[in-house]
Amino acid sequence: MGSYKKYEIRKRNPNPKTSALLVIDMQNYFSSMAHPILPTLLQTIRLCRRASIPVIFTRHSHKSTGPDSDHGMLAEWRNGDLIIDGTVEAELISELDRKQDDLVVEKNTYSAFRNTGLEEQLRERGVEEVIVTGVMTNLCCETTAREAFVRGFRVFFSTDATATSDEDLHEATLKNLAFGFAYLLDCNTLQEAGLSGNP
Repeated sequence: MGSYKKYEIRKRNPNPKTSALLVIDMQNYFSSMAHPILPTLLQTIRLCRRASIPVIFTRHSHKSTGPDSDHGMLAEWRNGDLIIDGTVEAELISELDRKQDDLVVEKNTYSAFRNTGLEEQLRERGVEEVIVTGVMTNLCCETTAREAFVRGFRVFFSTDATATSDEDLHEATLKNLAFGFAYLLDCNTLQEAGLSGNP
């Protein structure tokens, strides 16, 4: 397996009664990264739903590319290649198992917590633990995981329902998170932990 295993010295399973699943930025813009993990992500979503774990989606976009827009440093860092709200690229991919009452958090930076009200939503639901899935492993997923940790949430990070543009970057995130921020898990771990709930 991956070399992150040497840093994975802490083991724990999520508590379904106090957990939420975060599905980060599974949008058309990221389809080349999102589609390969779709089977494991959908299985993770199904397992969480069966265990009555709330599923929360995030959607990253910006109002415009102008200098007064909400993109901060991202325009510079992404060479102006931004996801603009209202475009097809900004939409969540159609294959996601979304329900009408699922919360969709709108965000405009790497963190799903910054100026989004996500923390308040989680606290209102009695959530103490988050399971992070989606894209990109090393940007929005990692930043959200780290910020969840410093805000006092126990963090679980999926190794097989997250993805990015490069395996080295994916692996680097898993090493860092296992070392200091998150319990790593995958679909099999969730299933073995009995997270399937009642059939």
